[in-house]
Amino acid sequence: MKLAAIDIGSNAARLQISTVLHNDNLVSFKRVEYVRFPLRLGHDVFNFGALTPESEVRTTKLLQAYKLLMELHEVEDYMACATSAMREASNGQEVAKRIGDLTGIKINIIDGRREAELINDVVVHALDDRQYLHIDVGGGSTELNVYVNREKINSKSFKIGSVRLLEGKEHKGAWRKIEDWVEENIDSSQEVTAVGTGGNISKLFNLASKISETETTLSEIERIRDFIAGFSQEDRINKLRLNADRADVIVPAADIYTSVMKWAGASKIIVPDLGLKDGIIQLVYAHLSKQKRVL
Repeated sequence: MKLAAIDIGSNAARLQISTVLHNDNLVSFKRVEYVRFPLRLGHDVFNFGALTPESEVRTTKLLQAYKLLMELHEVEDYMACATSAMREASNGQEVAKRIGDLTGIKINIIDGRREAELINDVVVHALDDRQYLHIDVGGGSTELNVYVNREKINSKSFKIGSVRLLEGKEHKGAWRKIEDWVEENIDSSQEVTAVGTGGNISKLFNLASKISETETTLSEIERIRDFIAGFSQEDRINKLRLNADRADVIVPAADIYTSVMKWAGASKIIVPDLGLKDGIIQLVYAHLSKQKRVL
């Protein structure tokens, strides 16, 4: 059985198709297809407050392509979720409905709390009983979650993200709000380890020297950030071989990760290969399994 997730973010839209694997009573998901396309909806919304007709056309075409891929893979069920850019757009609901009518794909516009919950549902499996600060940086928002003993103690969504910073549209006082929240919710008497999710931290992690297969240090992320910042946009693309839509946002994103880690006193960061798309697939499987039990 194959399931799919569509994640429509402020910077890019992603399609992930996974096969459901059963090993005795253990269920796992194996990725068989992953496509990412840089829609940059955040550019419209953070500058103009609404999605432009051009972005609507591009999104419609992309979802039509994603639908064909899902049909070729014979996907049994899927879910499409949109985050910061579409939920903040003044015409987000209307655009989502029109795209749905044309493509047959219903777009669920989820709030920051729901977005964090879906990511947390998969990230928690990578944790143990220590104190963790989960940092998820998207194009338009940053979600922070504190875990102790694999239980979420608190969480908060902030309107600051890589594309929003690039456009100079972060909300006034956003940095201070994050710093205050971290100070209030991290137990400084205990060691804290950061957990990073999102495309930018994954790319930074790939370039960094590592402590283990999934862990590196704050100083190493800072070193890679400064290394990339020393190149022009053109050289980041041609010499560092970064995608154009990654080359301009990776430094602002790194600034969020490193700032939050410093405020929390976290010297290490774990970067599991997980994100919203994985949480969506897990949710789709749960819904499908429940329906089958009812039948």
